[in-house]
Parts: sequence; C-alpha cells; structure tokens
Amino acid sequence: MDITETMTADEVWASAPSPCVDICKYKRQGRCVGCSMTQMEKQAFPHSGSADAKKAFLETLMARLAETGRNPAFWVMSYRRKCEREGVPCPLDLES
Repeated sequence: MDITETMTADEVWASAPSPCVDICKYKRQGRCVGCSMTQMEKQAFPHSGSADAKKAFLETLMARLAETGRNPAFWVMSYRRKCEREGVPCPLDLES
C-alpha cells in the first residue's frame, strides 16, 4: 500500500519538505539555479506551516520556473527524489 493512500491530501501537503533541492548556487538575479528561490524565500518556506501555505508556495515556484523559460520538469524530478530520500510522500504526485 502506498503511504499516500493512508494520508489525506492536506496531510501530504503539510509534510512537504522545502522546495530546495540542495544545489544552492545563486546566479540568476539572486535566485538559486536549482530551485529558483532566493535565500530569503528559502528561509521563509513554512517548514511547519499549513498545507495551504505550502501548496501555494510550491505552485508559485513552479509558475516562476515556467515563466522564466526553464523547464519545471527538472525541478520536479529532483524534488520527487528529495521527498523519497526524506521518506515523505511527494505532494506533486497527488491527483489535481
């Protein structure tokens, strides 16, 4: 049984780790080349925040990646690996 089958969508989003994918190289207007966040955004990620806050944060980040012409699929792949390493379900895998 998949762990996401035993958790509600809110629980999955609430357990979501930071969108940082551990590259942390700031080049593009002060944004990380790995996740497109600034250092302040990385610090502001709601580590123990609500599911809604985390979902909004990740949706904004993915929209930014698309707007800047970067393929969000590379970040998504790295983020899924991070969730797997941390032993939490990836909220991006939830059906919309």
